[in-house]
Amino acid sequence: MMLFTTILGLVLGLAYANGSNDVSKGIATLVGGGVSRFRTAVVWGTLWTVCGALLAAAATQGLVATFSGKGFLARPMEGPAFPSVVAAGAIGWVLFASRTGLPVSTTHAIAGALAGAGVVAQGAASLHWAFLAQKVALPLALSPLLSLVLIYGVFPFLQRAVSRAETVCFCVERRALAVEGGALSVGIGSAAVVAPAETCAGSPAVAARVSAADALHWLSSALTSLARGLNDTPKIVALVVAGGLGIPGFPFYAAVAAAMGAGSLVGGLRVTETLARRVTPMSAGEGLAANLVTALLVGGASFAALPVSTTHVSSGAIVGIGLRRSSESVRWPTVRSMLFAWFVTLPVAGFISAAVYLVLVRAR
Repeated sequence: MMLFTTILGLVLGLAYANGSNDVSKGIATLVGGGVSRFRTAVVWGTLWTVCGALLAAAATQGLVATFSGKGFLARPMEGPAFPSVVAAGAIGWVLFASRTGLPVSTTHAIAGALAGAGVVAQGAASLHWAFLAQKVALPLALSPLLSLVLIYGVFPFLQRAVSRAETVCFCVERRALAVEGGALSVGIGSAAVVAPAETCAGSPAVAARVSAADALHWLSSALTSLARGLNDTPKIVALVVAGGLGIPGFPFYAAVAAAMGAGSLVGGLRVTETLARRVTPMSAGEGLAANLVTALLVGGASFAALPVSTTHVSSGAIVGIGLRRSSESVRWPTVRSMLFAWFVTLPVAGFISAAVYLVLVRAR
C-alpha cells in the first residue's frame, strides 16, 4: 500500500514539475510580443493547460500505451516500484531545469528515465531500441526542425493576415440614452462592436477594446496550451498503468490536471522569461505565427499518438522567427544552453532513475 501511495504521489509530482516547465511553451510569445504581462499570461496558459489535460482522458489513449513501458521493455516490470523510479528520474531533472529557467522536455525526461531504469533492471538487451527510436527519438528530433521550416513557409501568408487583422478592433461601447413611451429616460448599457481600429481608438464611448490581431494571439496561445495538456497528460498517466493500478478514470486525470495547473502557477515564470525575452526579439505577429505552428504540430501529434515535445516545437518556432530576420537577432548563447539541456535530458534522467532503482533494490 505504501508503494502504491508513493507512485500516486510521484505521478502527481511529475505533473507539477511538467506544469512548472511547460506552461511557458504556449504563452511566451504573448509576453515576448508585448501582448500580455507575465502573470496574466501564466494564468491564461494554466487555464487552457488544465482543459487539455481533462480532454486527454477521452482523446489520447494511444500515448498512454506508448509510455506505460510495455513497448520499451522486452519483459514488462510488475508492480509500482519501477514506474516510481521512472517518475523520480523525470521529476529530478525537470524541476532542476525549471529552477534554472531552462525549457526542457518532460517527454524526453520520461523516456530517458524509462531507459535508465530498464537497463539497470533487465540489462541493455531488454530495451526495444528500435521502438525507442521510432516512437520517441525520431518525432522528438524532427519536430523542432519541422516547426522551424513551417515558420518559414507560413509566415508570409500569416503576416498579410495579421496586417489586415490589426486594422480591425473589437470594442465594448457605452450606450446611455433611451426613449420609452414618449418619455426620455437615461440608462447605462454596453454593446460589443466590430469597427476599424482608428474608430475604436478615437471614440470616447469605448470602454474596452482589443485588436483582432491580439485576439487571435490570445486564441492561438489557448490552442497551444490546450494541445500541450492534451499531449503531456497521457505520458504522465501511463506511469500509473505501468504500476499495475489499472487504467485510471476521469478523477485521476482531473488530479493530474490540477497538479499541472499548480506547477504552472507557482513555477512557470522562469522558463517563460527565457523563451519570451532571451531567445530573440519578436513582434506580436511573429509570436502569433509561432503559436499557430506549435498548436498545429502538437495538437496533430496528440491525436496521432506521436510523443512530440512541445518544448522542442515551440522553441524551434521561436528560433525560426528570429532567423527569418537575421542570425544576429538570435541570442545564440541562450540557444546553446537550451540545446545542451535537451542533449543531457535523456542521460541525466536515466542516471537518476537508475540510481534510485539501485537504492530501492538494496533496501529490500
